Amino acid sequence: MNVDIGHPTATHPDPNQPTTPTRHFTIRLSATSRGARLARHLTAEQLHRWGWPYGTEANDTSALLVAELATNAVLHGRVRGRDFRLRLTLYPADPALRIEVTDARPDRRPPTPGTLPPPPPDLDSGRGLVLVEALSTHWGTTCGDPYTKTVWCEVVLA
Repeated sequence: MNVDIGHPTATHPDPNQPTTPTRHFTIRLSATSRGARLARHLTAEQLHRWGWPYGTEANDTSALLVAELATNAVLHGRVRGRDFRLRLTLYPADPALRIEVTDARPDRRPPTPGTLPPPPPDLDSGRGLVLVEALSTHWGTTCGDPYTKTVWCEVVLA
């Protein structure tokens, strides 16, 4: 169901310099509020295991970004009977984390980065992607096949 594996990066041009492996974590979760909550908890746990403990700014920010993207997948990308996928990719040399949430609604794409309208001040919702844009170094959307879309963001963990 989930995978936590290390993959060696490309060979470093200087053989005297060690290469740092990229780390991955992937899991499919139910497209429910419970699945979104679990995505946030699993992200915090995985970052803790990778060396960014609970309560650190890097861990808290990453968990918040996952919570926002997973909630959007549940609210706007849900198709009955289909899950969403969370994928975390750690680049320890930077250090940076790429967060990807894939859902089953490629027809419902969010606005492009830099074009988000400000949320209405009288509503309690509509701020998720505004937070993603503010807290991540960059974000976007990709559609790798006709059945899914992936909303991703990257955050520096230093």
